[in-house]
Amino acid sequence: MNYDLIVIGSGPGGYVAAIRASQLGLKTAIIERESLGGICLNWGCIPTKALIKSAQVFEYLNHAADYGINVQGGEVDFGAVIKRSRGVADGMSKGIQFLMKKNKIDVIMGTAKIKKGGKIDVKAADGSSKEYTAKNTILATGARSRELPNLKQDGKKIIGYRQAMTLPEQPKSLIVVGSGAIGIEFAYFYNAMGTKVTVVEFMDRIVPVEDEEISKQLERSLKKEGITFMTSANVESVDTTGEGCKVQVKSAKGTETLEADIVLSAVGITPNIENLGLEEVGVKFEKGRILVDDFYKTNIDGVFAIGDIVKGQALAHVASAEGIICVEKIAGHHPEPLNYNNIPGCTYCSPEIASVGYTEKGAKDAGYEIKVGKFPFSASGKASAAGTKDGFVKVIFDAKYGEFLGAHLIGANVTEMIGEICVARKLETTGMDIVKTVHPHPTMSEAIMEAAADAYGEVIHL
Repeated sequence: MNYDLIVIGSGPGGYVAAIRASQLGLKTAIIERESLGGICLNWGCIPTKALIKSAQVFEYLNHAADYGINVQGGEVDFGAVIKRSRGVADGMSKGIQFLMKKNKIDVIMGTAKIKKGGKIDVKAADGSSKEYTAKNTILATGARSRELPNLKQDGKKIIGYRQAMTLPEQPKSLIVVGSGAIGIEFAYFYNAMGTKVTVVEFMDRIVPVEDEEISKQLERSLKKEGITFMTSANVESVDTTGEGCKVQVKSAKGTETLEADIVLSAVGITPNIENLGLEEVGVKFEKGRILVDDFYKTNIDGVFAIGDIVKGQALAHVASAEGIICVEKIAGHHPEPLNYNNIPGCTYCSPEIASVGYTEKGAKDAGYEIKVGKFPFSASGKASAAGTKDGFVKVIFDAKYGEFLGAHLIGANVTEMIGEICVARKLETTGMDIVKTVHPHPTMSEAIMEAAADAYGEVIHL
């Protein structure tokens, strides 16, 4: 029952931390109250991408004639789409089970509560409790769908992302509240499947964390597909007493009533930090998240925290990176602190969004004199051949030294392209280095080189 490290939570932060700890020779256990893989593998990143793939296949069928292919019929079997998504998630969760066995990590199922002196109490599903001891504990408990006072989720008519993945039948109409990555991905999926979708966003533009040009392009693209957007709008109340939902939405035009079968609340997430014993142990918080140093140590010796419960972007790959850094520090290595300005963000609608580093406005606000380059996919041979000409690549460089400050991509498969830019920024590659790097033709990725060339007045294909 004694371990060098116990990790609480088996999402992409927790299970990665546990594996790295085992690789470094630490006797390790992981505690999970639900399913190995956490939200990401079971209710987030992976199953949503499976749903989106089904939507894309359906869109291909509907546009097959554009490619000279005649397809008769084609209709959505919503139950089969959901079943496939759940099957993908289950397979990934089983993969984590295999990795735990391979790395000799003990899996303890139950709900954990930390105590003083490195002790952890675990309550099993049958109500029994057992105490474990660890020299070090990593909290990796993730987050859940955030609830607003005027948008209480009942799991049936007002739902969060978990219910949105397993609805028993496809709604004819859906109102999505919030246009971050979660809201936009579900809006795209349901709209592509044939549901009438309206997105209500409190800010003055959709995907508000992205560069402004990305927001405008995405809204244009998704409007063409039939999604309705209401920006600078606020949901004041939802009446669920009737057959569907009557939603009071206030905007600059006044208050109006929208009707839909279901309302999806996608207004962010709330860290899972309750009932863990943190207050009793004396762990400090800041702005609703656990306060940690650059290597994820809390104010309590031997207690660490990573992922959605600490500062930084609430993304799976961030949690994984934090877990590795944290464990390497525990093991006596000398890892670098994570550079949160070089974290890629991806949204998997069609067209996709991928971005990293400063937006144009952010770079100017930071005091940089900048060079901006842009290359539209309408000028890309590969995009034209593929029939995916919506979107562009936008790159931002420091005018004085050529530092690669940021990049913002919207188009087909751009989430697969952003990694090149993250590596370039990590290696302190300059704008001219990108221009002089030969990219393969025809590819979508050569748009990165063309955009960089545009920033320096050397673009060829514009």
